[in-house]
Amino acid sequence: MLKVTIPSIEQYDEEKNEFFSTKSYELQLEHSLISLSKWESKWKKPYLSNTEKTPEEAIDYIRCMTLNSGVDPECYQYLSPETIKEIEKYINDPMTATTFSKDKFGQKSREIITSEVIYYWMVAQNIPFECQKWHLNRLLTLINICSIKNQPPKKMSSKEVMSRNSALNAARRQAMNTRG
Repeated sequence: MLKVTIPSIEQYDEEKNEFFSTKSYELQLEHSLISLSKWESKWKKPYLSNTEKTPEEAIDYIRCMTLNSGVDPECYQYLSPETIKEIEKYINDPMTATTFSKDKFGQKSREIITSEVIYYWMVAQNIPFECQKWHLNRLLTLINICSIKNQPPKKMSSKEVMSRNSALNAARRQAMNTRG
């Protein structure tokens, strides 16, 4: 969870010809599958795509990430550029020490990933629904690990089998002190 503070700001109301102060808010934000599904249900498009988000869509995602209630919707207009960068850094943080090696034959899937697809992956991998509250990158890492661990082992090519057997035979000859 990320906590950010939107400080009180003094504004000028041109219609009333007077100054007023906005209320200060401390937002508790969580980049999770729940916030992703809230955003997608409103905007009717996948959040995890390469298309650029409009400023309105980006701010609305921050609203969807907000855990505390009673937050004035107007306060999101007063997010500073530094606070937005802090939120983006939090969203992009992997939140895990797990890394994946690049498979030389692996290509990125062109599948459109939506919240429903991620829920399907959770069901298919028997991941409990409490995990929908996890940081989204951590959840996607868990799904990826489950997928990798549940794959059948790759078959070795005949060249690899012969190389392995040759190494085993050489180790046995050395252990037994024989030549053949």
